[in-house]
Amino acid sequence: MVSRKIIWSPRSKKRLYEILDFFNQRNQSTIYSRKLYKSFQKELSILKLQPHIGVKTNFENVRGLIIGDYILFYEIEPKQINIITVWDSRQNPEDLKII
Repeated sequence: MVSRKIIWSPRSKKRLYEILDFFNQRNQSTIYSRKLYKSFQKELSILKLQPHIGVKTNFENVRGLIIGDYILFYEIEPKQINIITVWDSRQNPEDLKII
């Protein structure tokens, strides 16, 4: 089995930081944000080894990895997995713009 490298797009990094910062501000603590980030890292370590575990989407070559209330949309390449964006599934789906 080939372990692929995880590459975060600028948009996905921005969304991740916004989510983590939101919880830091709301909770006045980093405890939940760190727990959420560890959850993402745990699931991404599995994704590296089994990149097809994500749900297929309407976009060719794009899959979604569900992590709690969030979906990481990604593309698989031979040596890497590109994280396109992070989506809070509690938001209006019409606002989702992957590409």
